[in-house]
Amino acid sequence: MLKLAKKRMSGWAVIGAVLFMIVQVMSNLYLPNLTADIVNNGVAKGDIDYIWATGMKMILFALLSILASVGNVFLASQTSQKLGQKLRSDVYRKVINYSHDEMDKVGTSSLITRTTNDVTQIQNVWMMILRMMIMAPIMLIGASFLAYQKSHTLTMVFLISLPLLAFFLLIIMYFAVPLFKAMQKKTDNINLVFREGLTGVRVIRAFRQDDFEQNRFETVNQDYTHNAVKVFSIIAAVFPVMTLIMSGTNIGITWWGGHLIAQQALETGNLIAFMTYAMQILMSFMMLSMIFVFIPRAQASAVRLNEVLDQHSRITTPTSPKSLDTTHPALQFDHVQFRYHHAEEPALSDIDVQVTGGETLAIIGGTGSGKTTMVNLIPRFYDAEKGHVRVDGEDVKAVDLKKLHEAVAFVPQKANLFTGTVRDNMKYGNDEATDDQIWHALEIAQAKDFIAANPEGLDYQVEQGGGNFSGGQRQRLAIARALVKDASVYVFDDSFSALDFKTDANLRAALKADAKIQTKVVVIVGQRVSTVADADTIVVLDEGKMVGKGTHAELKATNTTYQEIIKSQIREGDEQ
Repeated sequence: MLKLAKKRMSGWAVIGAVLFMIVQVMSNLYLPNLTADIVNNGVAKGDIDYIWATGMKMILFALLSILASVGNVFLASQTSQKLGQKLRSDVYRKVINYSHDEMDKVGTSSLITRTTNDVTQIQNVWMMILRMMIMAPIMLIGASFLAYQKSHTLTMVFLISLPLLAFFLLIIMYFAVPLFKAMQKKTDNINLVFREGLTGVRVIRAFRQDDFEQNRFETVNQDYTHNAVKVFSIIAAVFPVMTLIMSGTNIGITWWGGHLIAQQALETGNLIAFMTYAMQILMSFMMLSMIFVFIPRAQASAVRLNEVLDQHSRITTPTSPKSLDTTHPALQFDHVQFRYHHAEEPALSDIDVQVTGGETLAIIGGTGSGKTTMVNLIPRFYDAEKGHVRVDGEDVKAVDLKKLHEAVAFVPQKANLFTGTVRDNMKYGNDEATDDQIWHALEIAQAKDFIAANPEGLDYQVEQGGGNFSGGQRQRLAIARALVKDASVYVFDDSFSALDFKTDANLRAALKADAKIQTKVVVIVGQRVSTVADADTIVVLDEGKMVGKGTHAELKATNTTYQEIIKSQIREGDEQ
């Protein structure tokens, strides 16, 4: 936790909170002494003036304590909340730059928990530290010293009450701390199942698996609830135990103090002050113990957050990056081999193909043949194990990541749209795009008609994930978003799958006819032969190996795998 807070908390604010707390505690410790003086020197002697004078002092110290408390709470809350804000920002910034490998390693649901619940745990504990953890030891030491001054004999009561309280608190901590640590992982499980249920709600309904998913969620929910009920039931035992011990201590002090007063060995006011100090000692001891109950849970959260922040991405910008010559667009796979993390066999082997500006590279193959894996190497979502992937003549590993991503426009398999307007989504890759450029991109992507048909046009609101558009409309908008960007390489990863044959053909024709696209490299991943047939170079993949390369006519005549794909899609007599 100290590591997380070191650079994210204001030192001056922490010092200020500590000073305010010291003033508050000192004021609180002085008040019982003034009470004793009123009883011993005012009430016992009937000195009204002394009572008024000492009472005014008590009011002043009480006001000072209140003001110091307000200052401490203000600085502690401000500092802890800003710590949470900075932690969330840092985690988000780190995760945004994760490669696909790192994202797969941590998991989306766990990242959500770490950014929300774990950060909140750390915020709350730092608030407790700046309040109770500073107050408790100062008050414990100060009250013990002042209580000893009032009566050496009565302090013997603490030899029974404090060990007894420590014993019960240790038992509670022994059972509660492991349960607190387990709660974070159980929160991960709830988020995982809940997120899957929300994102896959249509599939769940289509297969009538509502009951199954409800039971699945109920299982993880009950698991979390049982854990939470157990741990908070244990923590709830602190208060009755504390009340019992405090009441017993008071009875012991009153009984023993009464005997001392009867023997004229103790003044009445000192007994009253001693009882107040005794309550302060026991309360501060309990606060200190409770902090050590909650700290392990926050420490578990801190470990999880440090895992995210300390994870070094294997895909980074080189120390001396080379610049890209975007005036000569080109793409090359030079005997590339790639293997997923912990995989035994390579996902891609010996991929060797090259295209230049104005040419279209198409990739086709069966499911799981490595098509998406191949195009993911272009923007360095993953790094090749062997060989080289070159964009505009430079190895992607030698180029600044930001510059590389600027040079590649990528349309993934799943069309992701963001909440906002159509214009906001279109400007995602080019902040300076004009409305004319956006409309032109929409026209090429065959999306102009349904956007223009809406009275709001480019100001039409896009719901979360593009839920107010059909699958084909989302794909066309995602394609248009990529076309707005001025890149060297345009990658369409199976981005025409939701389009009908006519729209698919019109879109590809518009791409070929566009003056800007005619000078760029276009990469199309497709399942349909009709989508890739007019490409300059077609790569045929099978189980991660390049089993064919050439034009549609060449592959149709000589390549067995390509012929099988054609036969699976085209009826006899309809061949191209």
